[in-house]
Amino acid sequence: MAARAQHGAAAGERVGFFGLDVYSLWESLHAVLDHVREHDPDQVEQALAACRCFEPYARDPQSYALATQVVPAGCQAEVVSLLAGLRERAGRRRAAGADGGPAAEFTVRQNAEVLAGAERYYRAMVRGGPESWNIRDHHMADTLDRLTAHHGPGTKAVVWEHNTHVGDARATDMADAGMVNVGQLLRERHATEGVVLVGFGSHEGTVVAAQQWGLPPETMEVPPARDGSVEDLLHRALPGGSALFLWEDGGEAAPAWRREEFDHRAIGVVYRPQAERWGNYVPTVLTDRYDIFLYLDRTRALAPLHRYEHGTGEEETYPTGQ
Repeated sequence: MAARAQHGAAAGERVGFFGLDVYSLWESLHAVLDHVREHDPDQVEQALAACRCFEPYARDPQSYALATQVVPAGCQAEVVSLLAGLRERAGRRRAAGADGGPAAEFTVRQNAEVLAGAERYYRAMVRGGPESWNIRDHHMADTLDRLTAHHGPGTKAVVWEHNTHVGDARATDMADAGMVNVGQLLRERHATEGVVLVGFGSHEGTVVAAQQWGLPPETMEVPPARDGSVEDLLHRALPGGSALFLWEDGGEAAPAWRREEFDHRAIGVVYRPQAERWGNYVPTVLTDRYDIFLYLDRTRALAPLHRYEHGTGEEETYPTGQ
């Protein structure tokens, strides 16, 4: 859970940066333990029980995931007990009208939610299939809902994620595999509140990614897009150019191409240019997947702001590297 940036701005003008994902199981566990030791001593034993349960796995989520094949429940009971206690305490404080440290209360509650989501995610990961992906994207959508509720009416959010999370899964073959994603969930939950899904695509260029999860990122060449793909067709129509597409629902009167399915390149944390011929693309009805689509014929890799720390042990497996 990232810290909020305020810098003395008025309440209605503050901007914050927050993480939505589940990849901080051990960090969130220790953040909860530190908080309850200082503010909520009656929860310390539950937090310690969770720490003791995870301790044998030495901060290695793969080891924990594999262990749940032998003991399916894993540390689920300890995590659920800890989360339930923190939820109950937060409810009592709200009912009593207490206002001492609401930001800290929200942060510890969110770290507990991350802990619960990560535990479910790693337990599901070893079974394969769409469950681990769905747990993760539900967690991200739920986190966004908690953030906007915490910051009150009028709160607006910009979510920066890969196309595979942002674009509505129902407009791709992800739906056939039983998968949902953040874009779909937000449309289903908040369609009347002005949800706008924005996708990106390019024909070729360079990108920062890794060959596999956990390896250091590197600048990679993105080869020309596959023949017949969204990116290839836009390159042929706009060689060397760029375009911003914003479409309204035209129903049956809409051009036929807007209702057709085309391959659409997916580049995530993990990208393998050598797999372009048989992978890296998601069949997509573009105008159903996004509200706006930004096409750049050639992209140039950005320089990361922060040095990469190798060996975090946090691994995502399905689908690869998004």
